Amino acid sequence: MPLIRTAPAAGLGAFNRIIASAAAAGILAGLLLTGVQQVQVAPIILQAEVFESAAPKALEVAPTHSHADATPHEHADEGAHEHGGWQPDDGFERTFYTAVANISAGVGYALLLAAAISLVGRTSNWRAGLLWGAAGYTAFFVAPSIGLPPELPGTVAAPLLARQLWWTATVAASAGGLALLVFAKNWPLKIGGALMLLAPHLVGSPQPAVHSSTAPAELARSFLYATLLANAAFWLAMGALAGYFYKKFG
Repeated sequence: MPLIRTAPAAGLGAFNRIIASAAAAGILAGLLLTGVQQVQVAPIILQAEVFESAAPKALEVAPTHSHADATPHEHADEGAHEHGGWQPDDGFERTFYTAVANISAGVGYALLLAAAISLVGRTSNWRAGLLWGAAGYTAFFVAPSIGLPPELPGTVAAPLLARQLWWTATVAASAGGLALLVFAKNWPLKIGGALMLLAPHLVGSPQPAVHSSTAPAELARSFLYATLLANAAFWLAMGALAGYFYKKFG
């Protein structure tokens, strides 16, 4: 009896292709980020939380300050990171919720990358995706971190709304600037792209009235390097995977 051969499956439609590529890339990249964080970032955060928890006890036993000395401390406390409300327990529960957050963010960012790959319309593979990941890393992490570096628990910060607005504007300007530098055909537009990259930093990021942190400066520096490496792995892997799956699902 002759064998029945089925026709090869047709590629996904453009929309489904973007969704499928983003889901696969985002899940894998989110899991990778979670693993890297557990090795590099989480131990530093736990150390910072020890310093943050010890800070109120140190204030209780400290000598009474004059009113002139107390005012800066009051403002510092207002801008410090607050950890009230429910928090997951250390260990598996905390790791689980971190993984869920990372995967959710990964799928969201991968949707942007896959949509951009589709919009440009050029041949996609993991190498091209790696470049898209590098662009995303620059726009979404490196550029905002120049003005608002990653902060440990117990660090005094500017008002949240001001930081969110500056972060959003910086990401938009950086993404637009990179797009003009890479895809624009004439020099005036390329120069405009370079100015867009510089504009948020010329304006300046929101800063607290008093800079203070319960964690030592060395720990904050280690945290900055760890988050830079962790997010580099996240974005580069996500870009390469998005490019790979976008081609595979085509």
